[in-house]
Amino acid sequence: MAADVHASGTAHDRAPAGGREVDHEFLALERELAVFLRRARANSGEMAREVHPELEPAAYGLLVRLEESGSQRATALAGYFGVGKATMSRQLRALEELGLVTREPDPADGRASLVRITDEGLARFRQVRDARRDMYVRRLAEWDRTEVAELARLLHQLNSRV
Repeated sequence: MAADVHASGTAHDRAPAGGREVDHEFLALERELAVFLRRARANSGEMAREVHPELEPAAYGLLVRLEESGSQRATALAGYFGVGKATMSRQLRALEELGLVTREPDPADGRASLVRITDEGLARFRQVRDARRDMYVRRLAEWDRTEVAELARLLHQLNSRV
């Protein structure tokens, strides 16, 4: 087995797997991300239902983005989330039907429209988001705030590169 030196200066063994060395740090990362993503999907579903019983879990992220960034074109939203125009159009149509978003003419280009969160959508979203934030505060109460900030920074860095 070959030894690898971590940034911490400790040696780490890599066991061969099928003729290749296993990078245990990346296996651990993959395992923890899989658990995190599974739980995040379940939480998104719960949060979406709390905003509106008929809201799709994937559409909750659209509300997050619109609340954070303001009005946007559907194409910009599709690009941000890495989905096709048809998928974005379907999700936005569902949000419109629920009264959570609306479309307005784009003042920069009259042929295009901007999607914005409605007052009703914003109120519902913020109520759910604030309750979820309170849950994170409780679950991470024993963490130092610098650790929470570092986790947020690292997740942002990961999300920016994926």
